[in-house]
Amino acid sequence: MRTTLTTSFTTTIPATLQFVLNIGMLCLAVILLVFLGKESWFLAKTFFNAATVKSYDFVEGLLTWFLYFEFIALIVKYFQSGSHFPLRYFVYIGVTAIVRLIIVHYDSPMNVLLYSLSILILVITLWVCSSSRLARD
Repeated sequence: MRTTLTTSFTTTIPATLQFVLNIGMLCLAVILLVFLGKESWFLAKTFFNAATVKSYDFVEGLLTWFLYFEFIALIVKYFQSGSHFPLRYFVYIGVTAIVRLIIVHYDSPMNVLLYSLSILILVITLWVCSSSRLARD
């Protein structure tokens, strides 16, 4: 009786938590799709009203659009790979976010240098994780 009860808890609790996690990921995907749509609308308005909007705003909006797109791609990959987040997608999102940060906040040359070094570290991380030593079979 005790073994059956323990087995029931060890299978039921992880399955329930995985179900809750999947529902949360679906809700997050819907929210990100709404924001992606809003950003697409902003980019379309900015593109067709180029006289009134600075190109700086367009580039910032475009990089934000890519961030939304990458997060949605990450969620899709999560479901395709059986509830697993590949590390390289987080690195891609990090690089895009830092590039956006450099474009938006380029006040100090020292900050830009530090952000660039951060991108270099992320790219090296991506290279190390993609090498044959760490590749999955």
